[in-house]
Amino acid sequence: MKIATVAFYGCALGLLAMGLRELLSGFEENRCSMTYMFEYPEYRHVHLPQRVAQRYPGYGLYLYGEGLYARETRGLKLSGAPVLFLPGNAGSYKQARSLGSVALRKAEAMENKFHLNVFTIDFNEELVALYGGSLYRQTHFLHECIKVILRLYKNQAQPPRSVVLVGHSMGGVVARALFTLPRFSPQLVDLILTQASPHSAPVLSLDAQLLEFYSAVRGRWYSAGALGDLRNVTVLSVGGGYRDYQVRSGLTVLPCPAGDPNKLSLVATAVPRTWVSTDHLSIVWCKELVLATVRAFFDLIDPNTRQFIDDPVQRMAVLRHHFVRHPMRLLGDQEDTHISFSGPAEAWTEVNTLRLAYSSPKEPRVKYFLFALSSRRKAYSHFYCRSSNLEMTSWLYGCIRMEGSVCVQAVDLSWGAELLPGYKAITVKLSDLSSISHLVISASNLSGKQFIVECEWLILGARTVTLPVPHVLSFGLTVSDVTLSSSGLFHNIQLQHFHQVYQAFRITIVGQCKAAKDRLPSVYRLTVPWFREDSFSTASLPSATEIAAMLHTSRPGNTSSALLQLHTAPNCQYKILVRTSFPKVLGQVLRFCGSTLPVYTAVGLLLALEGQLKALMRTGHPVKMSEAVGGAVLPVKVELPVYLLHLLLRLGWFQEGWTALWLPPVDGLPLTSLDVGGGDSEPSDWPAPEEEWTRLLSLVLCVLGATVAFWGSALLQLFLRLLSLFLALLHRPSASRDVGTLHPWLQLLLIPSLGLLGWVTCGALALTAAFLLYLYRVLCLQMSKRTLENILNLAPQQQNGKKEKDSGDAVAQKHSKECNGAPMLSESALQEVTDDLQLHLSLSALLMLPLMLSAPSLLHWAWSLRYSVTLNPDPCWPFALPLLTSTILLINSNTQVLQQSKLLALSSHLLLPLCIAMVTFSMLHLYRVTHFLCVPLALLALACRL
Repeated sequence: MKIATVAFYGCALGLLAMGLRELLSGFEENRCSMTYMFEYPEYRHVHLPQRVAQRYPGYGLYLYGEGLYARETRGLKLSGAPVLFLPGNAGSYKQARSLGSVALRKAEAMENKFHLNVFTIDFNEELVALYGGSLYRQTHFLHECIKVILRLYKNQAQPPRSVVLVGHSMGGVVARALFTLPRFSPQLVDLILTQASPHSAPVLSLDAQLLEFYSAVRGRWYSAGALGDLRNVTVLSVGGGYRDYQVRSGLTVLPCPAGDPNKLSLVATAVPRTWVSTDHLSIVWCKELVLATVRAFFDLIDPNTRQFIDDPVQRMAVLRHHFVRHPMRLLGDQEDTHISFSGPAEAWTEVNTLRLAYSSPKEPRVKYFLFALSSRRKAYSHFYCRSSNLEMTSWLYGCIRMEGSVCVQAVDLSWGAELLPGYKAITVKLSDLSSISHLVISASNLSGKQFIVECEWLILGARTVTLPVPHVLSFGLTVSDVTLSSSGLFHNIQLQHFHQVYQAFRITIVGQCKAAKDRLPSVYRLTVPWFREDSFSTASLPSATEIAAMLHTSRPGNTSSALLQLHTAPNCQYKILVRTSFPKVLGQVLRFCGSTLPVYTAVGLLLALEGQLKALMRTGHPVKMSEAVGGAVLPVKVELPVYLLHLLLRLGWFQEGWTALWLPPVDGLPLTSLDVGGGDSEPSDWPAPEEEWTRLLSLVLCVLGATVAFWGSALLQLFLRLLSLFLALLHRPSASRDVGTLHPWLQLLLIPSLGLLGWVTCGALALTAAFLLYLYRVLCLQMSKRTLENILNLAPQQQNGKKEKDSGDAVAQKHSKECNGAPMLSESALQEVTDDLQLHLSLSALLMLPLMLSAPSLLHWAWSLRYSVTLNPDPCWPFALPLLTSTILLINSNTQVLQQSKLLALSSHLLLPLCIAMVTFSMLHLYRVTHFLCVPLALLALACRL
């Protein structure tokens, strides 16, 4: 193997490892607090009707309980508000314990005025994210469980009419799929909260049933529209952030039509009082997020009926209060309430300076600050204020009537505040306060608790600085920087040209102050206008804070770029430096496009097989597998036709002709911007015109896929070589090229037998059995090659004379007769076995791909074997029969027969068009890789017969 080839693939492997490292561990540590049970959790089994239990033998319904509550609910006499938890992919029903336990503690703190009944479903921990055949079963079972739960409350005076659903991972998708059932009434569910659920698209599209399920769900919610029968259903989707590398947060965006105010998508890092990123499992038990969920649920309960409210507008207001903008106000307080003040005149102080900095004393004191608007309206646009007092009280008012130096009547403006890590802040626009003469800050500390208040007048436009970000290919060598010399409390940094998911930057904020004194911490907030994926960082000055700036979604149109908001300390200087982080760029590429690597790996293996077949036609010998895979990196051969095809599809007449030929829409890279706000109709199957940079990204992915093929084939050869050493201890040595082959009658018997096995049980099981037989053939060839090398003693011996050489040949003849009974062995025999081995190594690598892609269905079948012997539906079965037939027939193939075949030329010339078609149609449909691989394998199987 050439050193340059190894060096090239070594560097590519280093880049791949760098990207994987950033994807799997390139984020902050887990800052979630654990939720604990104070009493032993119990899961009360809820008996289902006999027809339901027989139809779904592996599923179950349970009621969560602890201690006294668990004993009181033994008879399932319930009086709370029903909440049903749905586990996700391979999830356990016991994951509901965090939600159930915190809800119990919350009810006890409220003296059990009302409480939640938390139910949970056992879906047998099925792999529904990778196998879509059980999704409709889970959906139908969920419908039955909802009806059973509501029947438990039939004896109440005011029984609940709906059940709130909390779905984790694929459980959230199943919750939305309820509305696709023809007999399901939308009134049974009016609130759905999902956690790390891939609503936009599946993580991996390994079977057609999974995509059909998603298509049905998407079509149902789009056809209903904002004015349809689902307009009153409130859905909140929460993504985990960058710690969740299993379901990226961009997939958690709800695909909903425009104008639907009852659908909300956000990331956990943007949730007030949470501000943490969660991995795929910790989002269920993360205390900060569970507390926000439980608080919202209890605020959604009507104290009169003790059930969840029916008003969708009020539901969304509660959810926005807890998950979007927490104003540090009690939700029950009335908005825009007129307030009357009473107190001594010495408690009022009018502020005539541009900035206020006040620290409350230790002793209780009533204190108010007045800010006159008359002299500031023309000079300033906004008023900014923050306070470290985090009590749930009003603190900013707009005075509408003054008596002397005292405001006697005002309007509460505190609802416009928002909670930040460390303090609450508010920014009011002066043009919206035409009826207000003064702003009033309540700085009273009646409880004696000390806090700090800082306020200032500002011109928001003057506090906004535009900073162009470096190019993504600058590799961190270029730095964009800006220095803020203003002594203000708030600044905006517009990160120009930062709006694509493949971009990643390291933002360093260096803060220095002239004088050392106690200050409120600086808060840095990275926000995007098109999606609620804000991230927060805090720093105490002096400090140098580094922020990883990445996006979960691309910009959906011509909206502005990402924005960096700085809540700064007064009289301090800040310097912002932005560098491209090349490792994080690779991490972003793998986060969004890593699912396409199997496609490019298959392309690399097919191009390697093409090189071997053409060498067989030209010289009579295939090249070594390592050399063939090493020379398969020719992205221009594949990417140039694909790029031309995408250009032609931008033409209307070509797209019409494409549709007329019944060709499916082409697949693009999963980097397109998501319609976060929704569209007027269901999204089109045709991808949007891609930017030119995506073709460069395709070249990178092609190289990475070839790298996986190169090193994967090297590991496969090493594994087979080591395995053959162990097998040689149990196997009789042989030097024949036909060792490990099957008798034709045995082949004819195996093909229908394995087909019957796949039909009765699982197609992936039959494929696995056929591949093991093929693997035995490869191991036998490996042992035959080693035997021939030992017999012929091919290693060079410089000190051997002619006499010793003749003697060695005689010994070789003797051994060859003893081993095989053959008349004479020569180097040609070794060459034949080596040629066959190299060809079969390439074919075995190709056969491993459909085996790996069908592994989820095999695992699902094995996990559910105690309930059913047959996997139904079986996504592998339609293509298992031709694939296993080709595998069995290829066991007996060799290069001599293949060289003389009439189909060899056709097979070799067809591989490149298959690679182009695979890249065109399999990016978002991974299961099609198996379909395409069936074609060359079947042709080679026929070529060995014709």
